Amino acid sequence: MTEDWQQGGFGLYIHWPFCEAKCPYCDFNSHVSRSIDQKAWRDAYLTELARAASETQGRVLNAVFFGGGTPSLMDPETVADIISAIRAHWPTSNDLEITLEANPGSVEAGRFAAFRQAGVSRVSMGIQALNDPDLKRLGRLHSTKEALAAFDIARGHFERVSFDLIYGRQNQTCEDWEAELKQALTLAIDHVSLYQLTIENGTAFGDRYARGKLAGLPSEDLGADMFQLTQDVCEQFGMPAYEVSNHAREGAQSRHNLIYWRYGDYIGIGPGAHGRLTLNGSKMATECYSNPNRWLTGVASGTSEKPREALSPQEQATEFLLMGLRVKEGISIDRFEKIGGVPLSRDTLDHLTDIGMIEVSGDRLTVKNQGVMVLNAVIEALMPH
Repeated sequence: MTEDWQQGGFGLYIHWPFCEAKCPYCDFNSHVSRSIDQKAWRDAYLTELARAASETQGRVLNAVFFGGGTPSLMDPETVADIISAIRAHWPTSNDLEITLEANPGSVEAGRFAAFRQAGVSRVSMGIQALNDPDLKRLGRLHSTKEALAAFDIARGHFERVSFDLIYGRQNQTCEDWEAELKQALTLAIDHVSLYQLTIENGTAFGDRYARGKLAGLPSEDLGADMFQLTQDVCEQFGMPAYEVSNHAREGAQSRHNLIYWRYGDYIGIGPGAHGRLTLNGSKMATECYSNPNRWLTGVASGTSEKPREALSPQEQATEFLLMGLRVKEGISIDRFEKIGGVPLSRDTLDHLTDIGMIEVSGDRLTVKNQGVMVLNAVIEALMPH
């Protein structure tokens, strides 16, 4: 019998927690460390892979993602050993996607050939801006020139290269963003991630904002205009949105991220990594301890993970909505009702359709462009109460 997770696929996320510097907008689990014992970390990842494999034997793996932090700071030999262990532990799909996040510093660009040889098939680069003053404000260590040079080198080694940009920056106008986006799309191969700057609590930007020291952020209306502009320009360049912040040519969508959005199963390994794993018919939420040293010592004693929680049908249905409505393809209403054991309210569906937020076609529920602008409100309305 097919289990629900199989409709989304099976992935593996590996978190490398170290960065050269902490960006002021970043709320990910990343740490700056002077010295890293690469061998100890390599051994820990290999131990955790063996543990995860013992629970999921025989499952076909669709995608692997090295995230961070800055995984391009890993020794290529470490990456090679991890990939070779992954292939030994699980059968893999013919088109297994192995993505590695990279910073476009010139030092790392020289490592791309070694990562390709190790088995990485796709690189995702954190470029973030294409002008030096904004890069500096965002706390990035690279210049525009270095970013473009690194992108060129990556393009020489990998058929699939994605990069991230952040918009809605301080004092940025729609005209500024349009020019920068068009420049970016002339460079792009097949995928870009375009994020509106959000100010998160607990970050350097969050602290500055609270003190009234972060001037020039866009108004809500300007932010909405920039979002719409992003959709229109990417459409013109043949890279429509397939998710709220992600744009790709046909067939070049990030397979790993689609596992999340299609509510598949994925293993999370490394400090702070989350996972979703269906075992014996029960979907478990997994989370590793986030402190790098706590995680590393925990691996040796088999306690790298916090106690697992089984998700209730209602929690799963909520997650399925939160994830699935981010993607253009939307969700299966029937699948939602099977996961949660409760129907979606027909009145709510009719109301949201009437006001142009969603579209229902047969079994598919999709969010229209103006609904994406207020996605949280749409999801809130649809949630079973």
